[in-house]
Amino acid sequence: MVPRSCSILLLFFFVFLAVSFSPAIARKRQYKPCKQLVLYFHDVIYNGKNKGNATSSIVAAPEGGNLTILAGDFHFGNIAVFDDPITLDNNFHSEPVGRAQGMYIYDTKNTYTAWLGFSFVLNCTDHKGSINFIGADPLMNKTRDISVVGGTGDFFMHRGIATVSTDSFEGEVYFRLRVDIKFYECWY
Repeated sequence: MVPRSCSILLLFFFVFLAVSFSPAIARKRQYKPCKQLVLYFHDVIYNGKNKGNATSSIVAAPEGGNLTILAGDFHFGNIAVFDDPITLDNNFHSEPVGRAQGMYIYDTKNTYTAWLGFSFVLNCTDHKGSINFIGADPLMNKTRDISVVGGTGDFFMHRGIATVSTDSFEGEVYFRLRVDIKFYECWY
């Protein structure tokens, strides 16, 4: 028979071990990014006259909507797909380092907001692979955070946040986004 004081000490010891080596507690949160990139993507919306330069197109519109003009009322109901060039700087004519491919859905009736689902497909000397993004984009905010939910190649299983800001806006034909990507989970 073990004395009562030893039993209590053993109990505390086992509780200490269980808490100390628990995966949730053993993993220290990382608040500094393990990798960071700043990229720009350039979107030229098809307007019925710019077929050669367009990199995105409206594929669904409200009933009776025109697929070459964004709907009124905050573009609610429009769905656009895109295959936009990605550059390292804000010059549309710079050498692309990849493509931004995906869609945005205008999903709010009383303000400009879109839901995004897209990938950056990078194929340059510094980076090869894809980065996947998903989330709401409240367009009227100066900066917006979009979730980075994974990737492939150099970005395999990476997760983090992308801070998006509108770098240029030219009516309803062209816009450029600055995308500051911070990865907080990196697999090497």
